Amino acid sequence: MIPYGRQQVDAADIAAVEKVLKSDWLTTGPVITEFEMALADYVGAKYAITFSSATAALHAACVVAGLGPGDLVHTSPLTFIASANCARYVGATPALIDIDPSTFNIDTDQITENIQAVIPVHYAGLPVELGAIPARPRVIIEDASHALGARSTTERVGATTHSDMCVFSFHPVKPITTGEGGAVTTNNADYAQALKEFRSHGIKANTDPLSWEYNATTLGYNYRLTDIQAALGLSQLRKLDRFIAERNAIAERYREKLSELPLELPPAAPAGALHGYHLFAIRVPQRREVFAELRKRGIGVQVHYVPVHHHGVSADIEIPLGGYPHADSVYNGLISIPTFPGLTESEQDIVIATLTDVLELHG
Repeated sequence: MIPYGRQQVDAADIAAVEKVLKSDWLTTGPVITEFEMALADYVGAKYAITFSSATAALHAACVVAGLGPGDLVHTSPLTFIASANCARYVGATPALIDIDPSTFNIDTDQITENIQAVIPVHYAGLPVELGAIPARPRVIIEDASHALGARSTTERVGATTHSDMCVFSFHPVKPITTGEGGAVTTNNADYAQALKEFRSHGIKANTDPLSWEYNATTLGYNYRLTDIQAALGLSQLRKLDRFIAERNAIAERYREKLSELPLELPPAAPAGALHGYHLFAIRVPQRREVFAELRKRGIGVQVHYVPVHHHGVSADIEIPLGGYPHADSVYNGLISIPTFPGLTESEQDIVIATLTDVLELHG
């Protein structure tokens, strides 16, 4: 089976983890700090705070931004359910803005002065042009789970020039991995401090080495990353630019080889931007049959995603008359085909040949 995505772990990654396993720190130690500093420096933000997952990071970001009951938090329909659930975690109400069919990202033209909070999703690694938002909401939390290493036309994703915070994922299929893990970047010192406390039971750090006392001043969670994971992440981060270059090369080859087939290719990055290509999501006719046949033939395709408003948990979302036509239209036919660093040309050729045959079979 050729999966739609997978991690690429090498000897340097293993050695970095082994070094921590032989050290005095396994949980939250010096490598966490080193990883956070390197991540902040890479994206061009002042602060990076790691978490046990991107979902935990989204939860924390909503808390420190002061979101809660009475707030409507808007996000894209075409995303993983965590992008909406994080609003529910803090007692806020999720809401949706339809996508722009030319990008598959949230339609920034619909972010008006009446919207107080928005979680734009950089779908598949294509950056949302946040500088194009007509009116700046009170809170903008980027869900960049797909987009570490990508660049908009103005900056690296995560620099947070046009947002309050930006969330990344380090799941194995993402741009870099720590196994499970996530992070928030921000330029706001108060947010950074609050995020650190929230991930550690709400405890305000005691910097006196001669004192045992500590104080949990707010409600927090155990959302910490470990030094073991941070060592892997730090090693992976050093290879991120190469990973992104490989993903773009794979995507360009798909565009060339699939251009004559009866399918729709995904949106490309505009001039001056860099796509992260976490996913290469094509649209095909007879998606259900094509999906099943590709799986039977060893191509581990996936669908990203079942739209947020299709889930039972989304009964609390007020759907407008007419729904979200662009998101639903894109979803119909959507399939992610294998795209990851380490995918060989011969493997990609197998994907292309199999897809060609299956599309011919299903008309």
